[in-house]
Amino acid sequence: MQLRATGGEALTQSCSHAPAGRSYFVFDAIWTAHSAVATLPLEINSRIMKLSEKFEEALIYSTRAHGNQTRKKTGIPFVAHILGVTAIALEYGANEIEGISALLHDTVEDCGGVERLRDIREKFGDAVAKIVDGCTDTYETPKPPWLERKRAYIEHLKDSDASTRLVSASDKLHNTRSILAELRRHGLEVFERFGGKKDGTVWYYRTLVTAFREHGDHSDLIYELDRVVSEIEKFVREQ
Repeated sequence: MQLRATGGEALTQSCSHAPAGRSYFVFDAIWTAHSAVATLPLEINSRIMKLSEKFEEALIYSTRAHGNQTRKKTGIPFVAHILGVTAIALEYGANEIEGISALLHDTVEDCGGVERLRDIREKFGDAVAKIVDGCTDTYETPKPPWLERKRAYIEHLKDSDASTRLVSASDKLHNTRSILAELRRHGLEVFERFGGKKDGTVWYYRTLVTAFREHGDHSDLIYELDRVVSEIEKFVREQ
């Protein structure tokens, strides 16, 4: 299998100066997964969604775009979030377009704004660009005030499509799982990392659960998001 990186050099350098070699572990994982699928019995193999080279291109593109970034106030590479969100989306039924969009869901907001979205549309198509756009809460630098952005995003969800909600809810589930894990390690000081602090962060994720549920789709995913948000609320009450 030949793995081909994509992405304009100027855009890549604007967000990451990481050499291509930093992505080799990702390539190994892809090759292992493809090899495993090839050896499965025919009746099982026929039920497995085959991911094309376009998915691999998006994985490389996203890894390079986010290469030097870390999660808020941690040393965790940001790519861990990208892989986590994509895994959740695929586990909850994403097709390849939605999986690619999960890989790219933060690149516009964090790595280039409108120019980045234009590049994504050119390389991955209108359907992917639409979902990534729907997962972006601002194109402005610096970003508008936290509460203003979050209220606008919740309002935006009213007119979103099912694919955008799948990727967005997968993103929120990975975020809340990470927050809960950090709360258990470090306590309520974790909320100081976020623009909404404790009250705003808890409000935001509870309101998102309500907003997602109004559409009636992805119920198993939203149920899991609700469960994790409830765990965060319980942790806060008990401190």
